[in-house]
Amino acid sequence: MTEPGYEVTHVDQIPELVYDDQPDGTEWRPLRIHFGITSFGTNAFGARERGQTVVVEHSETEESGTRHEELYFVAKGHATFRVEGEEIDAPEGTLVYVPDPDAMRSAVALEAGTTILCFGGTPGEAFSVSPWEQKYDPATAR
Repeated sequence: MTEPGYEVTHVDQIPELVYDDQPDGTEWRPLRIHFGITSFGTNAFGARERGQTVVVEHSETEESGTRHEELYFVAKGHATFRVEGEEIDAPEGTLVYVPDPDAMRSAVALEAGTTILCFGGTPGEAFSVSPWEQKYDPATAR
């Protein structure tokens, strides 16, 4: 019998990991690590309570050490994004695209249980795991 050419899971079934500067109550579910994805970066971030940070404030150059453009998708709940000081209302189903890797970005949950999916990579380059994420990935940890 052959293995299926796909894998199915629910985001809530992917184990959470804790990172160094993770705000209390923020959930990080490393989708890329879970599935062994090597062609693009992807993570799920969540907040247990209203008012909690879902996406920690960062740029992709300083904090992550990359030049990734990122696409965020509010899969569940409601959030307020802040990109370069501008507030963006983001109810469930909203996509927020941040092409500038230098742009500071963050998100706060407006509802308990908010979940945001993030996808990223550097335009024109093969994907490589960010130095930030390498610390948490057993396949790339140094």
